[in-house]
Amino acid sequence: MPQDGPNVDVEIDPAHFRDVLGNYPTGVCVITASHASNGAVGIVVGSFGSVSLDPPLVAFYIGKGSGSWPQVRECGQFCVNVLGEDQLDLCGRIASRREDKFHDVAHRLTENGMPVLDDVVAYIECAIDAEIDAGDHFIVLGRVINLTTERDVGPLLFFRGGYGRFKELDE
Repeated sequence: MPQDGPNVDVEIDPAHFRDVLGNYPTGVCVITASHASNGAVGIVVGSFGSVSLDPPLVAFYIGKGSGSWPQVRECGQFCVNVLGEDQLDLCGRIASRREDKFHDVAHRLTENGMPVLDDVVAYIECAIDAEIDAGDHFIVLGRVINLTTERDVGPLLFFRGGYGRFKELDE
């Protein structure tokens, strides 16, 4: 077994890092919660995925500078809303820094009191299981308590700095 590992103290240019990793597409989701004082709150993320089947866990990454994350954290639970390929305008609305992001945004509350945006592909309700410090982000683990598919459309994707849709290959 080698004694020396790779040099992890190298400096990586952030723009180059973003450019290279931008070659890998990600789905776009909105993390929502019901805040006691502020009502529905939400954050757009492009870093969501499944972690474990037993127990059922999912995760997303959120920048430490997010103004909405502390409100979601305070709720103790969240809902992952998987956006459809036709929901780019909704994505932009929730990604804005507006205080009234949910004004005129169609949504309903689940039995668990979590906001689900209308016409999403799917939603996953979670209790916050852990928040892990990871550089300039947090990794948030959620224990799944309910999930469902809402409609059969392609997901909204983020790729090379832009939004798009999935196109199946011809067989």
